[in-house]
Amino acid sequence: MAHLGDLPVKLVGVWHKTSVEAAREQQTSYKTSFVTGQKRSSSTDDPPPSSQKRRLPQHQQQPIKVLLNEFPRLAASSIEQTKQKEESPSEYSQRRAFPSTPTPTLDPLLSLSNSAYSLPPQLVANFAASGIKSIYPWQKQCLLGPGLLQGDKNLVYSAPTGGGKSLVADILMLKRVLSDREAKALLVLPYIALVQEKVRWLRNIVSGITRESLGQKKEDKQGLWASRADRDTIRVVGFYGGNKVRATWADFDIAVCTIEKANALVNGAITDCTVSKLQSVVLDECHMIDDGNRGYLLELLTTKLLCLGQSIQIVAMSATLTNIDLLKNWLQGHSYETHYRPIPIEEHLVYEGKIYAADTTASLLKTKTVTSLDSRTQAQPTQSGLEPLRIIKPSSHKELKDAVLNAVVALANETARAGFGVLVFSSSRAATESDAVIISRVLPSFLEAPPAIQEKRLDLLNDLRSLATGLDPNLEKTIPSGVAFHHAGLTTEERELVANAYDAGVLKVCVATCSLAAGINLPASRVILHGARMGRDLVGPAMLRQMRGRAGRKGKDEVGETYLCCRQSDLEAVVDLMHADLPEISSCLISDQRRTQRALLETITIKLATSREALDDFVSKTMLAYSTEAEPGSIQKHVEASLENLESMQFITVDDGSTFQATLLGSAVVASSLDPDDGIFIHNELRTALKAFVMDGDMHQLDESGMRVLDLIGLKPFMINKMLHSGALKQSTPEEKDTARRYYRFYLALQLRDLCNEIPIHRVAQKYDTPRGMVQTIAQSSQGFALGMVNAMAVALDYFSDRLKAGAKSDLLALARITSIKSRTARVFWDNGFKTVASIANADPKELLPILMQAQPNKVKLGGEKDEEKYMEKLLGKAKVIADSANRLWQIEMQQDLDEE
Repeated sequence: MAHLGDLPVKLVGVWHKTSVEAAREQQTSYKTSFVTGQKRSSSTDDPPPSSQKRRLPQHQQQPIKVLLNEFPRLAASSIEQTKQKEESPSEYSQRRAFPSTPTPTLDPLLSLSNSAYSLPPQLVANFAASGIKSIYPWQKQCLLGPGLLQGDKNLVYSAPTGGGKSLVADILMLKRVLSDREAKALLVLPYIALVQEKVRWLRNIVSGITRESLGQKKEDKQGLWASRADRDTIRVVGFYGGNKVRATWADFDIAVCTIEKANALVNGAITDCTVSKLQSVVLDECHMIDDGNRGYLLELLTTKLLCLGQSIQIVAMSATLTNIDLLKNWLQGHSYETHYRPIPIEEHLVYEGKIYAADTTASLLKTKTVTSLDSRTQAQPTQSGLEPLRIIKPSSHKELKDAVLNAVVALANETARAGFGVLVFSSSRAATESDAVIISRVLPSFLEAPPAIQEKRLDLLNDLRSLATGLDPNLEKTIPSGVAFHHAGLTTEERELVANAYDAGVLKVCVATCSLAAGINLPASRVILHGARMGRDLVGPAMLRQMRGRAGRKGKDEVGETYLCCRQSDLEAVVDLMHADLPEISSCLISDQRRTQRALLETITIKLATSREALDDFVSKTMLAYSTEAEPGSIQKHVEASLENLESMQFITVDDGSTFQATLLGSAVVASSLDPDDGIFIHNELRTALKAFVMDGDMHQLDESGMRVLDLIGLKPFMINKMLHSGALKQSTPEEKDTARRYYRFYLALQLRDLCNEIPIHRVAQKYDTPRGMVQTIAQSSQGFALGMVNAMAVALDYFSDRLKAGAKSDLLALARITSIKSRTARVFWDNGFKTVASIANADPKELLPILMQAQPNKVKLGGEKDEEKYMEKLLGKAKVIADSANRLWQIEMQQDLDEE
């Protein structure tokens, strides 16, 4: 079968000249097939203008047909109304009770141009150009909190998804950046897709704004900013794993980062003493602090900022916060909560083809107490007399016999045919694709779409086909009908094209996995949940709210709708889930020993705290210390055990004065943003690799070099072949888990080798039976890991560079920093008891004369008294230079110690 993506260029010109009615006539002229286009003979066909369509490669210029018997259409079930919706005011019908939001005409403080906000006119104009012409009353109240606009107080606030919560943080952050030429700001987001989207948004918002136009003092040509051609512009840079931009503190004004990159940036800024430029930090989706995998990094990052003792405004926000007072107390700032949504949401439960209002589902179940000798008999849920709002008729098609799938398809069809956008959440990648295919079969065919939409869908198909991965066969089936899917198995480029097409209205239905609910910003008139599971597990209340919060497009919808379609086996759990309160967030810092170890190792390495008292002060500023469930004794035990482990792993050392210092290995682990356990593993792997570096090939299809790699790390070729076919290895025991880990790493290395050998991503994905998006993620993660290794190696190389420069062993490096002291002289000082910079700084220069004479015995002149006197005078001058240099270094060390206290 030929494909729509291969449609000849000339057909586009035909559709430009053909009305929808003519297209339908063309459609009905075939009894067994639809012909989306038929190439006319070259003698009668004029080529279209180049502006209408870019020419496809020659191999893609083939006529195609979509045959009915190969892709049969289905009819969606009808939905019948059974009762009228209640019109009483509620959270979901507030716009009916209150038809409008106050405007700047009624309240001047709702205009961003109001002098109370002191925003530059160009910034206000940029907000207006993006659609923000006024703010909501809750945003006004939040912004005008005491000390917030001045940057004097921290803020934590909660607002529903779609309620405009990001704007408050954007304004506070931009005010800090615009108030000082050297000011820096960090905006922390949990997902790469959100970082990329936010970078584009902020660059538009700050476009055309210069510090010079704000009246800030401009340096002369010899000043600090003379080297920058863009010194007056606001630079927005995104930092995330796998991108090619290295986290350089000096090259941005606003850094939009993932959690990991933000943590690395702050570490670097504290180390090189440039963190004083940081004036604003925004923590978006701050409920992620409760995340079992990455949440502790968010807590660690924020605690470091709180320990600095400088004026950094921290703004934390989320749509799913319950115990907001915990964050308020931790950040020592203000808190604000609102439940306002400009587009209210009406929520529904769909069960056995019946649609119920969410606020009535608690009465949907009745529990009968059944006494039985059979222990397997339990209370069973039964339907009450609750009348549904609407009923979805059963389908006559065998493909739609499943009541849940039939409901999903019928609801999606109803909305899409009305011209509105639909977002469907499914439990897995495979489910998103199958749902998208089945929904596309009930929607209007390609020829029934308006000509402009037809062309845009063809453009989308061609854009996807032009990618290195080629056109996904399922997307090829669904896009002509205005349907696509969005999951981690697609590459970043594919997901971006799909998201943009959906946002532009080219696609009417987007089917996504539940796990991407928080990582995409695709609002829809109607959100449909195909079950409430993510894989095999039920989603939590917070994830459910994230998905439902995508309903309602500002400016396009009066009301957003959500429909959760569930099975009988899940009914009781789903009803409980729909009425469940959001769980309270808590610290994850001591839920795993490795997290405490990393927190302490980073704090010691960047010299934020190097004594036990300073470390205890650091721990007292964590959110953990403010949690009521945390016991001080338990926290202290974790700290003690973590410090002992770090010392045993040779990440830190402790001197007689109980001062902690990071070793070279510990510094390298922190520089590469690794957990201590991962750092030990990689260090051991590198030591193994150094025994026999294979440099003569890239394991070319397990040639000689590849076989030597296998032999070196103790792997067997037949097991690699087994993974190619089955992909699963036994992991019952710790030994099997360790073996499987090494095999999986080699399996990933084979994929990376093929990518390096210019094999396209989609070919690699097919070869190793791995989704394309996962292959791309592996490549991006490996690139980010490689950058981390570069940083780790840089620490080691800097260390050896210092040793080479000083010509000394590691114990003499501190002394070798003193002016006029090199390796031999440093050793003589050391042997004579001057082992620290402080000891030399506190010595009288005359005390240093014998040591200098010992270090330079050949230069002592015994010939004449005059020559000897002249030599001793010269040597005393050198001793004074050494003492002065040691004093300066010692004062710097003392100041650092005072800062830590």
